[in-house]
Amino acid sequence: MEPYDSGLLDVGGGDRVYWEQCGNPAGVPALVVHGGPGSGASAGWRRWFDLRRYRVVLVDQRGCGRSMPNAADPDVDLSGNTTDALIADFELLRRTLGIERWLLLGGSWGTTLALAYAQAHPEAVTGLVLFSVTTTTESEVEWITRDMGRIFPAEWEAFVGRLPVSDRDGNLVAAYSRLLARPDPAVRDDAARAWCAWEDTHVSLAPGWRPDPRYEDPRFRLCFARLVTHYWSHAAWRGPGELLDGVERIRHLPAILIHGRHDISSPLVIPWRLHRRWSGSELRIADAGHGAGLEDAIRDALQSLLDAHPR
Repeated sequence: MEPYDSGLLDVGGGDRVYWEQCGNPAGVPALVVHGGPGSGASAGWRRWFDLRRYRVVLVDQRGCGRSMPNAADPDVDLSGNTTDALIADFELLRRTLGIERWLLLGGSWGTTLALAYAQAHPEAVTGLVLFSVTTTTESEVEWITRDMGRIFPAEWEAFVGRLPVSDRDGNLVAAYSRLLARPDPAVRDDAARAWCAWEDTHVSLAPGWRPDPRYEDPRFRLCFARLVTHYWSHAAWRGPGELLDGVERIRHLPAILIHGRHDISSPLVIPWRLHRRWSGSELRIADAGHGAGLEDAIRDALQSLLDAHPR
């Protein structure tokens, strides 16, 4: 389970991206594309792979986890932290590690990024396992930050109530991003707490849900909130329907889409539409929420694709 190799990859502009490898060095290469943005690739991702047969590469995306600098530091400029930059980081790492092609495992935001990467570099991908599927469109962001107030009215009022009155009818993500950039550390921390409390709320319908303990860490929650609001306020730098239209470039790739029936953060219609456009995909629906409860389905999907991938 422990990494046999790790390092910091200099990707330019002062950013260094942490990576590690575990499993079988001669096994089927696989890249973990974590969620958030800003969650980091924790050791828990390793448990879903058959490490006797997989060569697993974990990466902390720019600005989070063990990558440097960390977005929890308020002076860190996020202007160069974009979807295309993360794609370029993955490509540089793939070439650096001498990997010809790899399978992508992505969750939540990581499914958006995995789709964008695969569409940019289909020749470098053997297949995809995507769970808690998102495409980070403006309508999806609006659903999470405003429309779900009809499901959690008290929590949503508390979420919006942290904002200046003049910002409450506008773009809530952009408004939170501005609060998280304020010079007063108390204002930044209050905004990060409120953002992460709402994040915890809209995943809380999953069977067996518990609050995410990572949000108790002030550096983690500030890093996470800054990166999420940064990416969401730009709709991942992709136009409406762009990732759906881009399926044409990866239609030939095998893919398993895994989604929880109780996932209201990213409603089931998102992977459904993707699956309908993607002839090489299979949609597996579980009695689960957003991420939680999908562990067995993820493990099974990785196992079922294993023999189909060239070494």
